[in-house]
Amino acid sequence: MFKSRSRVAPDSILNVFKKGGAMDRTVIAYVIYLLVSIGLTVWVARTLSKNGRIFLADVLHGNEKLADAVNHLLVVGFYLVNLGFVALYLSDDETITDARGIFEALSTKLGVVLLVLGVMHLGNVYVLNRIRRRGAMEREQVPPVPPQGWAAPSARA
Repeated sequence: MFKSRSRVAPDSILNVFKKGGAMDRTVIAYVIYLLVSIGLTVWVARTLSKNGRIFLADVLHGNEKLADAVNHLLVVGFYLVNLGFVALYLSDDETITDARGIFEALSTKLGVVLLVLGVMHLGNVYVLNRIRRRGAMEREQVPPVPPQGWAAPSARA
């Protein structure tokens, strides 16, 4: 049933990436874009994870397990959104014909990726700060010392 295999010559596979003997510049730009974008995403996610864990432990009143779980969920969401964006933003309608075109395409694509990473980072910091503020307000509502007695209302009214 599966015995008839078509054999593809290795040279024909390599020709997909070649134009006139040199590797297609568009493919080179794609590879550079993916390497830099994925590297930046991993670096930002690790930085957020390392510093966010300490912040979350404070927000969650020292509950280390919950802080680790929330931190992990935030990092996974960060990866999914950013790597999904990097993948969607990969394609380009124009063919790159020279080295200048590689730099122009990469600067545009990486600039947009950096802006998205920055917005995601600021969004995470904003949400975590809101959580921290809410926790601080809840702590302020509890009196530092429990009441020791009760006072009758005065009859002056």
